[in-house]
Amino acid sequence: MLRLLVLAALVLCGQCYDGVQFMEDNTRVVGGTNAAKNAWPWQISLQYQSGSSWYHTCGGSLIRANRVLTAAHCVDRTVSFRVALGEHNLSQNDGTEQVISVSRIVKHASWNPNNVANGYDIAILYLASNAVLNSYVKLAALPSDGAVLANNYGCIITGWGRTSTNGSLPSILQQAPLPVVAHSTCSTSSYWGSTVKTTMVCAGGDGVTAGCNGDSGGPLNCAVNGVYQVHGIASFVSSLGCNAYLKPTVFTRVSAYISWINANV
Repeated sequence: MLRLLVLAALVLCGQCYDGVQFMEDNTRVVGGTNAAKNAWPWQISLQYQSGSSWYHTCGGSLIRANRVLTAAHCVDRTVSFRVALGEHNLSQNDGTEQVISVSRIVKHASWNPNNVANGYDIAILYLASNAVLNSYVKLAALPSDGAVLANNYGCIITGWGRTSTNGSLPSILQQAPLPVVAHSTCSTSSYWGSTVKTTMVCAGGDGVTAGCNGDSGGPLNCAVNGVYQVHGIASFVSSLGCNAYLKPTVFTRVSAYISWINANV
């Protein structure tokens, strides 16, 4: 029966692999609320070109004036990309946006788009020019090398992802609380089992709030000593539904890749 459920999910989802679903494409956070304008100034909208138009596909975090951290699966397609910084409402000009083209993409050498459970869903985007840092556009703080947050640690996901599985597409940046689920719990058979590796972070799983399509690449924001750090890069959810019970949103654990990040910025 489980195999049939997985196969059904694969048929229904163009970006599903072995029961997981990537969270890219023009979509938003499940169970979230509108974020205050520019409350998350390192959050970017990754956009791709189709014809003469640009479309949101993923999130990301500005980590240098000309570098963005995102998920590798967000940039597997061969298209032109750009990032929008200082963005809040995708459907209007807020007067705070900076739009910069992506000049180079570096994906982790071990990333395999056909085996998401292997991990390494991480990429760095080189921007064609430096962003102007101000109150609307700021650099993300990253965790220390190897840092692991405790079970139930309070974090917040942000992004322009679906508000429900196959749901509506609000234009305003969303935010939702997602407490960390310890790897020792998330890797049990009741949760994700062996799909989840120690280089990943699980958060949520209560069946209410979750990441969804369009949130991929975006940050899991966790306050440490009063400063928000990007501890996760949104990677995948269950193909049974974005907020499937006991299937937390899974993130690439940023602290597992600090050396790789430093070598590529």
